[in-house]
Amino acid sequence: MTDFVTEQPSEQKHTSPTPAPSPWFKPHSRQTVAGDLALLVTSDHKRYLLTLQPQNQLHTHQGIYPHDDLIGQEWGSAVRSQLGQAALLLEPGLADLMTHLRRGTQIIFPKDAAQLIQRLSLRAGGQVIEAGTGSGGLTVALAWAVAPTGVVYTYETREDNHLLARRNLERVGLLPYVQMFQASIEAGFHQRDVDALVLDVREPWRFLEQVRAALRPGGFFGSLVPTTNQVSELLTALEDHHFVDIAVEEVLVRGYKPIPDRLRPQDTMTAHTGYLIFGRPISREIDSSLWHAKERQRYRARKQFEAEVAAEAARRAAEGNPEGRKYPRLPLPG
Repeated sequence: MTDFVTEQPSEQKHTSPTPAPSPWFKPHSRQTVAGDLALLVTSDHKRYLLTLQPQNQLHTHQGIYPHDDLIGQEWGSAVRSQLGQAALLLEPGLADLMTHLRRGTQIIFPKDAAQLIQRLSLRAGGQVIEAGTGSGGLTVALAWAVAPTGVVYTYETREDNHLLARRNLERVGLLPYVQMFQASIEAGFHQRDVDALVLDVREPWRFLEQVRAALRPGGFFGSLVPTTNQVSELLTALEDHHFVDIAVEEVLVRGYKPIPDRLRPQDTMTAHTGYLIFGRPISREIDSSLWHAKERQRYRARKQFEAEVAAEAARRAAEGNPEGRKYPRLPLPG
């Protein structure tokens, strides 16, 4: 693969950029050309992501594949190394881009990124904020969704992650659709009225005021956390900050062995990788509790009833009068 070239991040503006040309939005061609991002799949199913450049070479355990032999070939054709080993020349998909990034941190799985994109209602032309950037795995997916006329604003505090993510985005041709900030989000975001915002940080509940200030009214919020206690903290904070349409999801993907005469599940599966939490901010003048999930309203009513029963029992015991109404009137939601 082509090595990364270290460069310093340029100054970022706070307005939507005018996207530069990207290989992802050039006219499709049946043949590869220099500068194309390509996927080479060897006969033992190892996958290599590379940018085709004249005179470069891809060195693998099955031999050397000169880029000059790959340029001008038809997509989907077979090429051979100097050892005669065959490999398929394919156009990479989004999952290939995400899983072949250089990593400084654990990246988000494609299955979770796909659900986030759907839940955040992202499409071409959208504006979305991400914090933190990490190695840029989710950033790649967000930019893929909003390009070529949208923009991703991504925040990262660590300089090494910021620079690594920048190189990753540049390598896959999606940097023109991303504005990167090496900054803390404690003081808030530079943008206002964005369509969606996603937090991939350890304590997302600490930043909901900043989220509300950056999101447009009724915009889409999402977060990813690995443990249930983090989910509970975030759910409580979302209710306190007037978020509704709250949901918690976990995405499990189970593959099957593609054998027509012997179809059965794979022996392993990509199971728990994190919890996805979603919500939408509404006006503080509205009683948001009326718009929480029915399960939440029933639970709240039950706890209120239990408290009233306990208070009534304490009152009767203090008065020494066990007679009279034993239970208060049961509150019913809706």
